[in-house]
Amino acid sequence: MYNKLPLSIRVLLESAIRTCDGFYTKEEDVQSILTGSSSRAKPRCPSLQRDGIPAMVDLAAMRDAVAKLGVDPCLVNPKCPTDLIVDHSLQIDFSKCSQQPQPASRPSSCRPQPRAASHCGGQKGSCGKASCSDTPSSPGRPPASVQQIENTPLLCPFHLKPVSEPETALKNQEMELNRNKERLQFFKWCSKAFKNVNVVPPDVGAVHQVNLEYLSRVVQLSDDFIYPDSVVGTDSHTTMINGLGILGWGVGGIETEAVMLGQPVSLTLPRVVGCKLVGSINPLATSIDIVLGITKHLRQAGIEGKFVEFFGPGVCQLSVPDRTTIANMCPEYNATVSFFPVDHVTIKHFTKTNFTPEKLELLESYLKAVKLFRAYDDSSQDPEYSEVIEINLSSMVPYVSGPKRPQDRVVVSNMKEDFQRSLDEKVGLRSFHISKEKQQTRVPFTHCGQEYSLCHGSVVIAAVISCTNNCNPSVMLTAGLLAKKAVEAGLVVKPYIRTSLAPGSGMVTHYLSTSGVLPYFNQLGFEVIGYGCATCVGNTAPLPEAAVDAIKQGDLVACGVLSGNRHFEGRLCDCVRANYLASPPLVVAYAIAGTVGIDFEKSVTSEGKEVYLRDVWPSREEVQQTEEDSVITSVFKELSGRMKKGNAFWNQIECSDSALFPWDHKSTYIRSPSFFSKMMSQPPSIEDAHVLLFLGDNVTTDHISPAGSISRTSANRVYFFPPPRLTPRDFNSYGARRGNDAVMTRGTFASMKLHNRLVGKNGPKTVHIPSGQTMDVFEAAERYQRDGVPLIILAGKDYGSGNSRDWGVRAVIAESFEKLHRRQLLGMGIVPLQFESGENAESLELSGKERFTIELPEDLCPNQPFTVKTSQGKSFHVTALFEDETDIICFKHGGLLRFVARTLL
Repeated sequence: MYNKLPLSIRVLLESAIRTCDGFYTKEEDVQSILTGSSSRAKPRCPSLQRDGIPAMVDLAAMRDAVAKLGVDPCLVNPKCPTDLIVDHSLQIDFSKCSQQPQPASRPSSCRPQPRAASHCGGQKGSCGKASCSDTPSSPGRPPASVQQIENTPLLCPFHLKPVSEPETALKNQEMELNRNKERLQFFKWCSKAFKNVNVVPPDVGAVHQVNLEYLSRVVQLSDDFIYPDSVVGTDSHTTMINGLGILGWGVGGIETEAVMLGQPVSLTLPRVVGCKLVGSINPLATSIDIVLGITKHLRQAGIEGKFVEFFGPGVCQLSVPDRTTIANMCPEYNATVSFFPVDHVTIKHFTKTNFTPEKLELLESYLKAVKLFRAYDDSSQDPEYSEVIEINLSSMVPYVSGPKRPQDRVVVSNMKEDFQRSLDEKVGLRSFHISKEKQQTRVPFTHCGQEYSLCHGSVVIAAVISCTNNCNPSVMLTAGLLAKKAVEAGLVVKPYIRTSLAPGSGMVTHYLSTSGVLPYFNQLGFEVIGYGCATCVGNTAPLPEAAVDAIKQGDLVACGVLSGNRHFEGRLCDCVRANYLASPPLVVAYAIAGTVGIDFEKSVTSEGKEVYLRDVWPSREEVQQTEEDSVITSVFKELSGRMKKGNAFWNQIECSDSALFPWDHKSTYIRSPSFFSKMMSQPPSIEDAHVLLFLGDNVTTDHISPAGSISRTSANRVYFFPPPRLTPRDFNSYGARRGNDAVMTRGTFASMKLHNRLVGKNGPKTVHIPSGQTMDVFEAAERYQRDGVPLIILAGKDYGSGNSRDWGVRAVIAESFEKLHRRQLLGMGIVPLQFESGENAESLELSGKERFTIELPEDLCPNQPFTVKTSQGKSFHVTALFEDETDIICFKHGGLLRFVARTLL
């Protein structure tokens, strides 16, 4: 029976047996997992936090609450190993355009004018010599920039001495560290005050990369036990870890806090879909192409909430980096995890990392003993799956994804025609509807003294973001080698295009430098701007004002191309309507082309030069040889060195040694939340509630809690106005101010793309129904609260695609919920109510202006039906989405944090 279980379920079974306590996990639960009958699995996993500020602020506030009731605050600690990664969002203050504008005219030579070098003498990261303005003047010496291209690693262009980091990255890092000093001070206090907390200091890398390279163990050794490693995390990229054979998935911040405090993860025992990979990989297909191909197949298969486990002979062709890239995208096809069991390829990969031979021997022996090791070419080991989906890898060809959603793939060879269709067709999920007479609009403008023009399809943002690819050197090296060939062919990128290179860790900069391709990236404007989320969360540096004016004047569908995995309409920049996900080499190619309306097989790539994409695309053999020569063991040790050394800024931060955090009431970054002010045991019924928002389908995390910079027109403008009266430039981002619930409540539903039917147009506005006034969502919620009026939200299908918290409402009534967000709502004490099948707000003829009453009985039970009555005399039935008793207990206490705090009392 055990031999037929999917390997991912075997991991859950081991956890259930090891932690069986008769309360959270009972013997019958273990038996039901073994037999595959319906049950709930409740594994206990280590916690991995991206940023982690909200969780730690909540725990600090919990310490205050229990201390006031006479309980030792030191009892409030994470009960499981918790890793907090400081690096996440990165605001781009310095880039190619903002730092060193291109000259007004170009030389007659086909090679682009070298970028003006910056002074490095006496600065952090400098070569240590005199000022770089002291340029050697040997008459026979070639230009310094050319020598830099011909030498590796990255050298000071004047002294030819190694520079630790590109100056652009150093400047952005310095700005980030100073801007976020309060956050870092709080993190430093957490590292001292709490047990079981490991803080990864700044300038080390983003959460998923640190997890893959440094924190992963595959098997854990604890108290003379050896057992499979597993993890839950707040980052959407947590699932990348499944590529290493480690079971892990993303959960909401509230649920992760529960795990930190010793509560098990609760999930319905999933059905496991076997994804059988066959065939040979197309030489021109990158891992991104394979990911997008698999994403389309699995999304069409309808596997929401299921585990996907890969098997078949095709898996052996995928490197571990390929597997982690595929596993990273499982939220896009709605799977919980995409699991690749450990095999000989995985073991070989670990020999390049920090695993010792002894640890590898123990790891392999244990996994084979408990039958968690796979030989993919041996079909006799294939488990029994609930269903099998077969995918032929030879069918994968280069794709991009867009222009609005990651699941909408476009074959690169069809890109020109597909973009034209998006202009022709009426406004929808893949189209913009531009009238025929306006499709030929071309708007001239001047940038840095030179004339350019923009039209529909013009690329204005091109971002090589390696957060999802930096574990996969082949993709980044392909982009770098393409950049090298392009520069040698005399191709350029127009200087108004906002280009950037944002690696997820210093490892990427290291291997791009040692392989000799980083200077060519720089020549095309793709300078390293720092480590962390940037363009994909809307933290793009401002576009040139003249370009923005041209886009607005022509009402142009301008385009962004990026290699991240988030690109919803308007996310990169308000004026950039079409955004495409692409592999890093294709990002470089489209930046050179300057437009997405191009057929690379039939059209020239840049300014009339007879150079085609096939002429500069590196062969698979060339990439593999470069990877073999450059990505060596020392690359994987780079992160370990950064971890141990830390950062001078971080090392010098001082903080209190007290058990209670010394809150600064003037701080706009860190603020004690008010979750513990009311410790209720049973939420009252909801009577005469007004509708705060009347929403449609597919309301995402970006609508509920926008990422990126805080707009100067948001409700936070009033909050920031009193002393010290921050300027809009100092507003920073929502990610940076996540430790201040006052900022986050004002940012909830602050998306410019939110469509509230009460208002009738896009924007973060609603109608205060009693007065009929249109106002900010927060302003209306605050006014209702003063009047003692409860609030609800009406929504359509797939409400909450993401993991943000909702604030200030008592209930959300929707046709369906994204599972993770549903748990977030319960964690905040908000009840998720689902319309009966076939019903919705339209079929019930709800206007959103009624008052709603929902009676909550004392004896709640899972999936309990409720009756909702309106002030118009209508009534309809909904289902309260409580999955088990844990959900009900959490809700009754007004949220998970209050429940956990009460258990300490």
